[in-house]
Amino acid sequence: MMSKSESLFREALSLLPGGVNSPVRAFRGVGGSPLFIDRAEGCYLVDVDGQRYIDYIGSWGPMILGHGHETVIAAITNAMTRGVSFGAPSALEVELAREVVARVPSIVKVRFVNSGTEAVMSAVRLARAATGRSKIIKFAGCYHGHADSLLVSAGSGVATMGLPDSPGVTKGAAADTLIAPYNDLASVENIVEAHGGELAAILVEPVAGNMGVVCPKDGFLPGLRRLSSACGALLIFDEVMTGFRLSPSGAQGVYDVTPDLTTLGKIVGGGLPVGAYGGRSNLMSMVAPEGSVYQAGTLSGNPLAMAAGLATLKALTAETYVQLDRSASRLQKGIEASLTAHQVCGTVQRAGSMLTLFFGRESVTNFDEAQACDAARFAEFFHAMLKRGIHLPPSSMEAWFVSTAHDDSVIDQTIATVDQSICALIA
Repeated sequence: MMSKSESLFREALSLLPGGVNSPVRAFRGVGGSPLFIDRAEGCYLVDVDGQRYIDYIGSWGPMILGHGHETVIAAITNAMTRGVSFGAPSALEVELAREVVARVPSIVKVRFVNSGTEAVMSAVRLARAATGRSKIIKFAGCYHGHADSLLVSAGSGVATMGLPDSPGVTKGAAADTLIAPYNDLASVENIVEAHGGELAAILVEPVAGNMGVVCPKDGFLPGLRRLSSACGALLIFDEVMTGFRLSPSGAQGVYDVTPDLTTLGKIVGGGLPVGAYGGRSNLMSMVAPEGSVYQAGTLSGNPLAMAAGLATLKALTAETYVQLDRSASRLQKGIEASLTAHQVCGTVQRAGSMLTLFFGRESVTNFDEAQACDAARFAEFFHAMLKRGIHLPPSSMEAWFVSTAHDDSVIDQTIATVDQSICALIA
């Protein structure tokens, strides 16, 4: 008998491209059909068939406090009673901006937008305006949203779909995007030597999350800072994923490297659609209406998103990050112990409360190595875990996200389920 999820997916295929509104949700990387979710609570998802799952997607990162956190829901509810959209300034925008500026070292002024894609697109435009140059460096496997010039070697979503880039992106749009391998500073030096006078920006995920979790090697981020400054380009950190997740000030706080511009999303909106970009006052003052670099949005600064983001940031104390790191570390060690016990080749790579299990390699430092991992074995593992009540990202090159709702009992249950699932793989 067909499940409700399968029935909905069949109908969705006739109404939505691929049956989904974002590609990786379609389960193309693991096979099968996606679950349709009815509700979420804490660290759990409940699908339309009534099945309950421990969730490690967390809406792809923003649910750092878990789903339906009472403080966040109360803030959204209170804001909603005052109106869902004004198309005019509100005090909530100022309050959230104040919190962001207080936390992120590189941001003196911030502009709120509606998505991470919009944030990065706008930051790149600002960098080009500020420098009077056109070219940017990005890194293979780093995803920065679906703006045309950034869909070049764009990481997990495109790679999972088997598309090297994207049809519809013109050669002209892609021509000014130069690609370097992540963690390869020498390749960046070569590009800077050849194109330094044309470079507007070096754009990077300070911790890659869109090829799975890949941390920067020692010296990589400071090297990017040095090279960008030397050639007059701006350094842009895409902290849409890492912002407020790795620390109160994101990855730049952990690695003590200050970019010129920072892009944010996910946690800054508490799970509602939001993005932001910010930097030094002289740069951000170039943005309209203060300056001439145009960017606008009907729903930018939406009061519901501002309220959710503000409530989330205020709940993230120093103790919260200690708890998150402890939980994620326990999960990492538990998975590693299972791999060792069953003599299965793999590695668990973690940054704070983000982690990825890669099968078939002992380490992953760049996109080529991520693509060389055993995606077929991950697909088997994914379905073994799903069958046992654990909902993981449906791709071998995505980050798992731990929330404050993943308490010790949930982590222990997950570790036990990982062991059972790995046993099933090798049986």
